[in-house]
Amino acid sequence: MDAIVEKSSVSETAAQAALNLSLIQDELAGTTNAIDVQQLAVLADRIRGADRIFLAGAGRSGLVLRMAAMRLMHLGLTVHVAGDTTTPAIASGDLLLLASGSGTTSGVVKAAETAIAAGADVAAVTTNPGSPLAGLADALVIIPAAQKTDHGSGLSRQYSGSLFEQSLFLATEAVFQTLWENTNEPAESLWLRHANLE
Repeated sequence: MDAIVEKSSVSETAAQAALNLSLIQDELAGTTNAIDVQQLAVLADRIRGADRIFLAGAGRSGLVLRMAAMRLMHLGLTVHVAGDTTTPAIASGDLLLLASGSGTTSGVVKAAETAIAAGADVAAVTTNPGSPLAGLADALVIIPAAQKTDHGSGLSRQYSGSLFEQSLFLATEAVFQTLWENTNEPAESLWLRHANLE
């Protein structure tokens, strides 16, 4: 009897998981289709023209930017993640890429202010075009997703910023792919830069 109940429970969970995969796919498609591709193009150009690229974000947004940092490193760019012990001082000619759904995360806004004071350019990805972070950015990408504290929003049924973070990942992957396609480097060349001390 227990085995029958367990099998029924697994079947119900599988059906629920399938519905949630569809939900997430639909939300992601709707949100990423609404991103202004001109904004992504400007970001790609800023990255291409920078001496060095620095990336910073808090929480899960910061984790997504760490993935983006790896991809940019694979392209042979000089990339640093803010807060790492080997990250040097930012300077004129550099670009700081930041992400904050709300655009108000204090550490992220402070990083933008520090970069500007050092003469660096700032690029930002946020949901909030009226935020302090957006106001500091030389290049801005708006992701039209719910903010993590917007629990009653009709923009997403997912929890606390998930749609922004998922869309941020896809947006940075699109920028990477665009930059890569404008080089003559095969995947095998990029792979030679992949970490080998794992």
